Amino acid sequence: MDTDVFSYLMKPDLTWGELYRPYVLGKTVAVSFITVGELLFGARKRKWGARKISDLHTRLRSTVILPYDLALCEAYGNLKAVVYGSGRVIADNDLWIAACALRHSLPLVSNNRAHFDGIPGLVLRTEQRP
Repeated sequence: MDTDVFSYLMKPDLTWGELYRPYVLGKTVAVSFITVGELLFGARKRKWGARKISDLHTRLRSTVILPYDLALCEAYGNLKAVVYGSGRVIADNDLWIAACALRHSLPLVSNNRAHFDGIPGLVLRTEQRP
């Protein structure tokens, strides 16, 4: 799951969250170590209090956090070379998130179609229309 969808599912206004809930109900949710960093950065940037940060930690404990390893680094390096060779620019964090999904043969649930569409081999699940 990408950072945006994880965030949607945490918010009291579940407009976007409700669209993505079917993708996660009854499933094991996995997020990249990059997503965890992005979520924690967002919390600090928005000056969340201890209660909200504790809630985030609780939610993260109920997910699988995909760590880095040599196979992931290989996937990232290969993916970045392909993207670079195509002339397309994709932010490094998005490439790491895509590489995590590819390395573990998982679909990526994201509302950022433009960030991930067309990445070779990536199965993208999104409610955002092209």
